[in-house]
Amino acid sequence: MDKLPKFIIPLGLGDGKYPSNWLNEKSGINISNLNEYYAEFSGFYWIWKNELSRMRDDDLIGNCHNRVLWLNQFQTKKKKFTSDTLFNNLLKKDNKLLSQSDVIQVQPITFENKNLLKDFEEVHKCDALEKSLEFLPKELSKEFLEHLKKKEIFPHNMFITKKVFFVDYCNIIFPWLEKCYEYCNKKNLCIGYNKRLPAFIAERFTSFWFSRFNNRSLLSYARLGKIHLSNSLNSILNTAKIPCTYYQFPTIHRF
Repeated sequence: MDKLPKFIIPLGLGDGKYPSNWLNEKSGINISNLNEYYAEFSGFYWIWKNELSRMRDDDLIGNCHNRVLWLNQFQTKKKKFTSDTLFNNLLKKDNKLLSQSDVIQVQPITFENKNLLKDFEEVHKCDALEKSLEFLPKELSKEFLEHLKKKEIFPHNMFITKKVFFVDYCNIIFPWLEKCYEYCNKKNLCIGYNKRLPAFIAERFTSFWFSRFNNRSLLSYARLGKIHLSNSLNSILNTAKIPCTYYQFPTIHRF
């Protein structure tokens, strides 16, 4: 993480031990005990409860996923070859979209032959996502269901938005997510790959929630592999700055 731009600030989640210069969700008001079920949502909760008092309503809040980073542009296809470096293509603070948009989402994953609800059922082998609709206000539930009938998901729970919209999101998602967790726990669904089932459910909601904004932009993203994350290599050089390391990005999926 020390090889990344300085404005990318790591937030340590769960029971792990993290460097002193990282943010840590175990401080302040937190639900770090639920991280094994909530994944990055326990981090969102910590930000909501501990980091907003110093911010103005139009200040931006954004997040990356584990090993997944924002790129500075939206691209519809991968470049066959370029001498560019991955580092130079990461999101920059002077990107005009940051001041022009209420919300930025990542490039969507598109399913060819199934909708989002069907995909969830196939992957997770349960009805928890469909059941979660019952825990939302009626009109919002209808909107969410219409989104789930479509074939595009904006993945990884990644978004950039203004503080005022982040607060609205948190006020909706955390009471709902608690009910989703209670249902999953009661049905003994959080086992194995589905340990973080509440977070998988909430990923679909996050995709839906921010896709509703009219003043919305999209950016591509890169998924870091073993080379870029190698401690042995990164102790010698910054692998993301090596020429030609951008050719494999952006991460574009169609299933």
